[in-house]
Amino acid sequence: MIETVTLCFFALLAGLIDSIAGGGGLIQLPALFIVLPNVPVATLLGTNKLASISGTSVATFQYARHIRIDWKATLPATITALIASFLGARTVTLVNPGTMHPLILVMLIAIAVYTFIRKDFGSLHAPRLDRVKGYLVSIATGALIGFYDGFFGPGTGSFLIFVFIGIFGFSFLSASASSKVVNLATNLSAVLYFAFTGNIIYTTAILMGLCNILGALIGTRLAILRGNRFVRIFFLIVVACLIAKLAYDMFFK
Repeated sequence: MIETVTLCFFALLAGLIDSIAGGGGLIQLPALFIVLPNVPVATLLGTNKLASISGTSVATFQYARHIRIDWKATLPATITALIASFLGARTVTLVNPGTMHPLILVMLIAIAVYTFIRKDFGSLHAPRLDRVKGYLVSIATGALIGFYDGFFGPGTGSFLIFVFIGIFGFSFLSASASSKVVNLATNLSAVLYFAFTGNIIYTTAILMGLCNILGALIGTRLAILRGNRFVRIFFLIVVACLIAKLAYDMFFK
């Protein structure tokens, strides 16, 4: 009972954080590993993904209701990410994802520094790519980040937000909305994979999913009401936490 309550609390917190700036896995997945230490890793990953997709679905719906999503830029990335995430999940059985830690750490530090220095980064929604370029970049984004999410995962939402702002020219709020759509596809792909391989504890995942939904409702509401400046600050905090977590895993474990 205590284990379930603990997991539900962290699922709620993860849903709130992930709906605003990505990075919910930074909280929810470690909680599963700590609370359920004797459960196989694949089962913990599957349970985490089913709980996560619950909140991501609600966050996507909430953003779609209140924020205009640029589907020309978002849909190609979503479809590509759905396929690429599945391939990434398959690849993780062949290659140790820990080998990517140094590269991801450097990328996150660069993102944090750039976002902090550029005070106007993501403050305005000014799409800069034409139809053809936008389509091609969207496919590339879905392929690369979708594969990364299936293979490794931490920071996927944050990477998507950065790409939608830095390359497409979206505001933080619009980038968060688009990132949720793509992230929904990557989570769906992973959930299907883990479900078919029997690696989900459904009772735990459903209870966590309900709390994740509640967190997502609170998070999207905050983001929509507070606007771009709030999301930017939250984004920087989440990226800083991701950097700390990866650095700890590399140097102290």
